[in-house]
Amino acid sequence: MSVLKEFRDFAVKGNVIDLAVGVIIGGAFGKIVDSLVNDIVMPVISTLLGGHIDFTNLFVVLGHIPEGVPRTFDALKKAGVPIFAYGNFITISINFVLLAFVIFQMVKVVNRIRLMDTPPPPVPEDVVLLREIRDSLKK
Repeated sequence: MSVLKEFRDFAVKGNVIDLAVGVIIGGAFGKIVDSLVNDIVMPVISTLLGGHIDFTNLFVVLGHIPEGVPRTFDALKKAGVPIFAYGNFITISINFVLLAFVIFQMVKVVNRIRLMDTPPPPVPEDVVLLREIRDSLKK
């Protein structure tokens, strides 16, 4: 069997195609969750903490800041100044937790739907016979 034929057989299997579709949908879904975190959740958390805090600008400078470079996250990163960006880490962590929670809920719903669609397994013959015996003894 040639390597090319083996690869073709692998690539056209249903699981590989399903995985590819899942990755594409996951990427698009990740953008939705990014927007949810950055545009809705983080502003609410910021307001609850007492002000309009931009979490991406929460950092500690670990190196020397060259003259003329503004003390903002983007400018310091662009200038190559080492920074400890804990605010960005907080944002990404919240993003991950929300994404994991939403995916968990989706899997629960899909599993519930699958259980509704699958017929119950047939009752074993010995159980049927025992039920018949029980019912005849009741008479």
